[in-house]
This record gives sequence, C-alpha cells and structure tokens, in this order.
Amino acid sequence: MSTPERHEAMTEGSFATESVSARHETAAQDRIPWSQLIAYGMGGIIPVAIFNIAGQLMGLLGNISLGLSAFWLGTIMIIPRLWDALADPVIGHLSDNARTPWGRRRPFILIGGIATAVSFVAMWWVPRSESFKNLFPSTSAYNWFQLAYILIGLLIFFTSTTIFEIPHGALGMEMSGDYHERTRLFSAKSFLGNLFAMGTPWLIFLAGLSFFRGPSGDLTEGMRYVSIFVAVALIPMTVWWFVALKEPGFAVAKQQHKSTFWKDMRATVSNRTFMSLVIIVFTLAMGFNFVALFNYYITIFYIFGGNEVTAGRLLGINGTAWAVTGLVAVFPLNWLSKSLGKNRTLLIAILLMCAAQLSKIACYNPAHPYLLLIPTILLSAGMLMFFTLGSSMVGDICDEDELKTGTRSEGSFYAVFWWFIKMGSAFASFVTGVLLVFTTFDESQNVAVDAINGNVAAIKADYEAGGGEKKIAERLDKSTAMVDKLRQHLEERLASYPSQAEHIALLIDRVNAVRAEVATLRAKHVDKTPDMTDDVTNEVEAILDKVALLKQQSPHTLFRLRFIEIGTPLLLSIVSIYLTLSYPLTEARCYEIKELLKQRHAESGA
Repeated sequence: MSTPERHEAMTEGSFATESVSARHETAAQDRIPWSQLIAYGMGGIIPVAIFNIAGQLMGLLGNISLGLSAFWLGTIMIIPRLWDALADPVIGHLSDNARTPWGRRRPFILIGGIATAVSFVAMWWVPRSESFKNLFPSTSAYNWFQLAYILIGLLIFFTSTTIFEIPHGALGMEMSGDYHERTRLFSAKSFLGNLFAMGTPWLIFLAGLSFFRGPSGDLTEGMRYVSIFVAVALIPMTVWWFVALKEPGFAVAKQQHKSTFWKDMRATVSNRTFMSLVIIVFTLAMGFNFVALFNYYITIFYIFGGNEVTAGRLLGINGTAWAVTGLVAVFPLNWLSKSLGKNRTLLIAILLMCAAQLSKIACYNPAHPYLLLIPTILLSAGMLMFFTLGSSMVGDICDEDELKTGTRSEGSFYAVFWWFIKMGSAFASFVTGVLLVFTTFDESQNVAVDAINGNVAAIKADYEAGGGEKKIAERLDKSTAMVDKLRQHLEERLASYPSQAEHIALLIDRVNAVRAEVATLRAKHVDKTPDMTDDVTNEVEAILDKVALLKQQSPHTLFRLRFIEIGTPLLLSIVSIYLTLSYPLTEARCYEIKELLKQRHAESGA
C-alpha cells in the first residue's frame, strides 16, 4: 500500500479511535531552547495585541468619538481586511521562496515589525482641528475624509502586520518537528502575546485620562499619544527578534526548487486535511468576529449607562482577567493536548466558549458589573486553547504534505489558513456594522453629549486657570447651542423611532434641565455678578453629572445588543463542534509521518 493510500485508511473516523494510551517523549534534538522559546513567543505581541487594538478600537472610537456611521465604518473596514487576506498568500509564497543570508523568514520579521509600529501611530492622527474642518464644504464631506484617512491608515497597518506575522507563524512550524513541541512553541507565543495584551483594554482607560486627551479631548485624541508609547516599545523588540531567532528548517528548504505562486496555492487548498481544519476554525471565528465590538458597547452603555471612564476601568480589569487567563490556560492546554490529543482538546476549547456565551445571560448585570469576569475567563481559556491548537495543527499538516510532495511550504499553509479567517473577518466587519444599525444604536447622540461634556469641562478649567469672564461667557453660549442641537436631534429621532418614545422623551427632559442649568450659570456669574465666585466649580460639576445621563441608550437597543452578542457565536460554535468530531489527522499518524520524514532526510543528507 502506498503512503497516501495508507494515510487514507488510517484517518477515516479517526476522532473516535484516536489512541491516548501511547505517550511520546520529545527527543532532545527536537526541544526548543528557552532563549528561542521566549524570543519567538514575544512575537505574539503583534498578532495577539497590536493587531486586535487596531481592528477593534478603531471601529469603536470612530463611531463613539468621531461620530462616524457604524454602517460606513463597518463597510470601509471590509477593504483593509480583504486586502490583508489577499496579501497573506503573497507574503507566504515570497517567504517560502526567499533565499537570503539571514534565512527565509527573519528579513520579513524585521521589516514588518518596524512598519507595524510606525503605521500604528499614524492611523490615530486623523486631522481634527477646526481650521482643518473648515476646509471642507460640509460636515458630510469632512466625515468622508475621515473615513478615507482611516481606510488608508488601516491598509498600511494591516499590510505591515501581514509582512511580520505570516513569516513569523511559518517560522514557528519549522523550529521543531515534534507534535507536542509545536504546541509548546505556539503556547509560548500565545502566553507572551497575552501577557502584553492584558494592557490592551487599559488603553481605553489611558486614552480617557486628561494626561493623554487633554481637558476637553476625547478617547480618539488620547489614543494619539498612547500609540506613541506603544511604538517606542515595539521597535527595539523587532530588532531583537531579527537578531535572536534561528531558522533550523532553512537547511532543508534552501535545497528545494522555487515554485510559482499559483502552484503553491493549488497544492495548499487541495490538501483535504488542511481544508477540514480551516473550516472548523473559520466557522467558529466568524461567530465571534461578527460581534467582536459588542462587548464594549454592552459594557459602556448597558452596564454603566454610557459612563466611558468608569466602563473603561472595568474593561481594563476585564482585559487583564482575559490576558491572565490566557497566560494560565497555556499550562492545562499543554497537559490536555498530551493526555487527550489535539483533536479532543480542540473540542474542550469550543465547549468552554459555549459555556462562556451562556453565562452572559446572567452575567451582563448592571447591579453586579464584575460578574462580567466569569464569561471573560471561560472565553479567554477556550479561545487561547482553540487558536493555539489551530496554528500547531497546521504544522502537523505541513509534515503530512512534505511526505506526499517532498517540499516544505509552511508559509503558504499558514498564509492560506489565515486567509480564510481574515476573509471571514472582512465580511464580519460589514456584518458588525449592519448588526449595529439593526440595534438602533445612536452614535450621533453619543458624539453630541461628548462635545457638550468637553465644552462644559473646559469652563471649569478656564475658571480654575483664571480665564476671563468673556471667554467663559463664550463657552456657556457655545454649550447652549450644543444642547439645542442635541435636543433637535432627539426630536427628529423621536419621529423616526416612535417605539422608543418614552426613552427619548426622558432624554429631552434631561436636555432641557441641562440647558436651564447652563442658563442659570450664565445669568448668575456673568450677566449679573461681575466677580465670579467659588461656586462655579461646584455648579459646573453638577451640570457635568446631568450631562452624563444624556448618554443612555434605549432599552430596546440594549436588549438587541445583548441578544446578538450572545446568540451568534453560540450558534456557530455548535456547528464547529460537529465539524471537529470528524477531523482526520491523529497523534499516532503524526508520529508515523515524523519517522518517515526522518528516514527520508537521512537518506538525502539534509
């Protein structure tokens, strides 16, 4: 029986019959040194932390701070994700066929890492000054410019991360040929990536501090300066990865002939084992990508009624819990994988994610906001296991493919693996925008309230800094105009959404109360009393408290946010469970392939 025929016979129905009795010890030559393990694992910062910051926070802040339409943000974010997905196979092919004095992968890692750091900073600097806005004939024209700037910034950023991540992931597959050592290596990447990712949600909190955003700025303004700190740390690490990492697989790869792009792609997608794994991961990833932003909306607007600063604190704690869980989950992952095999461990990971979604029914609770940590911990553990195993299992498939074809194409396999996931993410960006529109979330309300809050806060800052009464009077007049504009918006919305009449009427009453407070402040301290008193600070604080209540979204919107965020991933996770039960490549077969490859390499002298 030929090798491919024997493989087909052994893999049929393999999930049910996978042997867990035999245990394999990793050979000394297959063990990855700690120095390499740490250096490689630190590279997880870019795909685990930096990439997700841009993919999630740009959409969130573009909506709630810049006031851009959720629909159009979701639509334009399809383009860089599509471009990113299309670039993956190209970079994978170029990396597989590169022959440089520094290897196939490391030059891409150096260039991609530095470009990621620079473009991450640039993408937040959307021009926002009043003088710049006045260059445009209308607010609508200026908003289209903002969307175009975000689009171009994301295209450059996503391209940079692809140049880094595809060769970096491919390098991980060739650093060891051992079934379990690959899991250990990608676990290190997940572990150290999550170690830095625990600070990701705190970026919202930091961006909300006056130190970064200024006394009257917003979250997007704060992210400009936070991003600089991120880049300053990332560039030296990129140089370290380039210098420290080794490419043990290059000795074999440099002997093989270079191939054409389309030949590599056809060979990759024709591998049935690979496509089985892709469909499993793609299905589950789609479910969670559809609602990736919804947790932020639910935390800010449902649990904390629109208070971004307080919500930012919980999001920071929640993100820390997510990252710490990801760190801890690495250890049971390696134990479960060795004890049960990767296939069964993958199933356990999906079940953890299902449990997380179900727990949200009770844990999204404004009275007990910290219950949110329960689904976060379950979901983090499940996702860490799931995606770490997915990358490790692609390495096993590369061994199977080498046995059949005689070539190593880790770059192409890793690229196509992520091509499918990123194509799903691109589609998910559009779906996210559509779903947010379906929830009737009112971003115009939120932006208007932010503007009022910033202007009123500036009154307090001007007074404490000894600003003149004329300047403060102008601020008060501007606040009145802003409040009137918000009331007009709410009255128009009332006509469009009669089912939300009770909620909108309550907001209008609150708007009128804020307007009355501003008018009283002006009459008392500007019109009638030339010498302003110390009561100004307290009175402004009272107005700010009332302004904060204007950010509350309708109960109808908040229910839809929760229903979609819980139900969509749960449904597609169930589909992924079904597919996982029939995945063919077993641990026993992987070790058999490893021995056959060892014999072939010995015979060829590689």
